[in-house]
Amino acid sequence: MAEPESMPPTSKFRLMILACVAVLPSFLKRPCYRLLFGYRIGKRVRIGLSIIDARECQLDDDVEIGHLNVIIRVKKITCGDHVRIGHLNIIRGGDEVRLGRYAEIMRLNEINSIPDPDVVNEVDPRFLLGDGSLVTTGHKIDFTDRVEIGRRTIIGGRNSSLWTHNRQRTLPIVIGSLTYVGSEIRIAPGGSIPSRCIVGIGSVITGELSGEEQLIAGVPAKVIKELSQEDKFLIERKTRLDLPDNI
Repeated sequence: MAEPESMPPTSKFRLMILACVAVLPSFLKRPCYRLLFGYRIGKRVRIGLSIIDARECQLDDDVEIGHLNVIIRVKKITCGDHVRIGHLNIIRGGDEVRLGRYAEIMRLNEINSIPDPDVVNEVDPRFLLGDGSLVTTGHKIDFTDRVEIGRRTIIGGRNSSLWTHNRQRTLPIVIGSLTYVGSEIRIAPGGSIPSRCIVGIGSVITGELSGEEQLIAGVPAKVIKELSQEDKFLIERKTRLDLPDNI
């Protein structure tokens, strides 16, 4: 099995330069990131007091990044247009972090990939958040292996945990589109949630679930019932007021 290329530790000098850039106003940050680090920064991008450390970085037009975020040791980060990253989030490690158009990560989330994991299988350390999807507050997402979340899906409430690794093996996690995941959910390695579903508070997903338009709940989680028309209306609502109709 080929060994994955690991991201070297960020040097103290690079961190010092990044910290200096972080305190600049947005209109100065943009040219500094372009000239010093080769980042691709679009129009009207606003970046607060935050550190962005990536081998490759692309921020499309109208991206907003708030204060006290730390993005570090990411090989490649891509943010589609109108992405929002709120405050006090940590995004660390991995081969790729891709946030789709109009996606949002609110605050106090920890999105982390273990570098050089001691596992017996190949890993695919990527975090893929679909167009118009939302991660709210205080969640922990491990993407030592791939975590893929479809479009207009909400990781809602607080304190959910998504884990792709156990002691010496990893498995990806996949969540479909137009799905709502409630508070304090646990998703084990290999867990899968279909599109157009609602996952109840405190559920534990231990494997692949099938069937759309279902209420899922329990420990371990299982299908409880089909969604009512009122439930379907809730998952079909736009995740943002400015979300285009074609997302």
